[in-house]
Amino acid sequence: MLKTEPMEPDAGDLSLVRRVQGGDKTAFDTLVLKYQHRVLKLVQRFVRDPHQAEDIAQEAFIKAYRALPSFRGDSAFYTWLYRIAINTAKNALVSAKRRPVDYNLDMQDPEQYELHSKLRDPDTPEGLLLTEEIRQTVNAAIEQLPEDLRTAIVLRELEGLSYEDIARTMDCPVGTVRSRIFRAREAIDRRLRQVFDGGLGRDDEE
Repeated sequence: MLKTEPMEPDAGDLSLVRRVQGGDKTAFDTLVLKYQHRVLKLVQRFVRDPHQAEDIAQEAFIKAYRALPSFRGDSAFYTWLYRIAINTAKNALVSAKRRPVDYNLDMQDPEQYELHSKLRDPDTPEGLLLTEEIRQTVNAAIEQLPEDLRTAIVLRELEGLSYEDIARTMDCPVGTVRSRIFRAREAIDRRLRQVFDGGLGRDDEE
């Protein structure tokens, strides 16, 4: 799997945060511009309606702004913001009683999902594996995961966060994150084996 280092506190972000905490509201605008696209993409992993996703992303930034006085800088600002965005999206789903988003994974985009590399059979053209059936199977498998497993696998495979950053985002031990991701991969693998004999074709090492 993709190796990522823990997100260290960004000096530029921390400087902007300190300015906001000192009363400079324009500094927060800079943080919004920097992260608004990534936050929206994250929210869209959970919410189907694009207009609702935009509203939730905006709400997440509002909540972040209000909570910023308590931000100490122990972790990266973006990791902290991730947690707020995820919680806001989950609360909206509960309130609206909506189903999670159809992830619409682009399996040819390694920055979104690396599963195609796990499925690659050297004796079979890659194009034969990356089918609509497999894409739909992956989407269905992720959507049916329990919330904690779904969040962990989305943050790891789609967002590229390290285990440490996922642990901070989900407010749980790193060992719990590893367990959740392992169980999520196993569930996806079982579903894939129904349409492709090789499943994920993975070993258990990271």
